[in-house]
Amino acid sequence: MRVCLMVEGQEDVSWEQWVSLALACEEAGLEGLFRSDHYLSFGHPRERQVLDAWATIAGLAAVTSRIKLGTLVSPATFRHPSNLAKSVVTADHISNGRVELGLGAGWNEAEHKAYGFPFPPTRERVDVFAEQAEIIHRSWHAGPFDFAGKHYTVEGLEALPKPVQDPHPNFIVGGQAGPRSVAIAAKWADEYNTNFANAAECARRQGRVAHACEKEGRELLVFSLMTACIVGSDADDLGRRAQRMMLQEGDPHEWLLSLPDVYVTGTIDTVPEKLALLEKAGVDRIMMQMQDHADVEMVHVLGKIAEQVG
Repeated sequence: MRVCLMVEGQEDVSWEQWVSLALACEEAGLEGLFRSDHYLSFGHPRERQVLDAWATIAGLAAVTSRIKLGTLVSPATFRHPSNLAKSVVTADHISNGRVELGLGAGWNEAEHKAYGFPFPPTRERVDVFAEQAEIIHRSWHAGPFDFAGKHYTVEGLEALPKPVQDPHPNFIVGGQAGPRSVAIAAKWADEYNTNFANAAECARRQGRVAHACEKEGRELLVFSLMTACIVGSDADDLGRRAQRMMLQEGDPHEWLLSLPDVYVTGTIDTVPEKLALLEKAGVDRIMMQMQDHADVEMVHVLGKIAEQVG
C-alpha cells in the first residue's frame, strides 16, 4: 500500500511549517503530501490562519523534488473550472509533473458565506461539480473544445500549456461513494478517495465504485482512503503523542482505545497489520491525516511504516 501524509491546512499551518512537513515527507520516503482546501478553520475561524491551497502547492512544488502534491479535495464551489485547471497545470509545470487534483462538491456552508461564495443546495452543487470535472479533464488534452452546460459555457478552448504529466495529472474524485459521485468519477477520474471508513465500509464503498466503472466500461479506478492517524515508534512514543492530543486527563492508551475504529493508531510494529486489512478491503493507498502539524517527527514514523507496507 502507498502511504501519503494529509494535513488540514485551515488549522493555522504557517508557510514555514508547510516547508518543514514537505521536506520531512521527502526525507521519510512518503509518496506524497496532500492538503485540505478550506478557507476557514472548523473550530477557530477567527483565530487560525489559512493559506490558499493551490498557491501553497505551487510554492511547495518549487522547494521539493520527489513527492506528489495535491488537494483532498478542492471544492467545485470555490473556483471557475478553467481557473482551477490552469492552477493545477501551473503547479504541474513547477513540480515537473508531480501534482494531483482532488475535486469535490463542497460542503462547509460557513466558509462560503464568510468569503462570498455561492452555496446552492446539494443537488445543484453536484451538478456544478459534474460540469467542472468534464471541463477540467477536457482542458488538459489536445485540441480546442466547446462546452455548454447549465452552469458553465466554454467556446473553442485550447488551454495552453498542457500538463507535464501524460496524459494528465492524477484526477481524484472525493466522496462517500454515493451514486452521483461514483458515476462522475467513473466517467472522468483516475482515482476515488473516500474518508473516515473502516475496512468493512471501505469494501462496500469500493464495490460501488467498481460497479460504476463496469457500467462505464472502464478499468477499476484506484481506490484511496483519507483517515486520521496517531502513530509512534513504540508504545511509549505513541503514548506521549496521544497525551499531547488529549483534551482531558486520563491514560493515553485507554484514550487511544476509545477512538473510533476509523482511526489508524499504533506503532511501527502494529500499524502494518491494520493497513493490510484495509488493503484487503480494496484500499490502494492511504492518506494519513496528521492533526498535529507541528509534530514533524511523526512524519518519519509514518515513513518507517510505509517502508514495511510498500
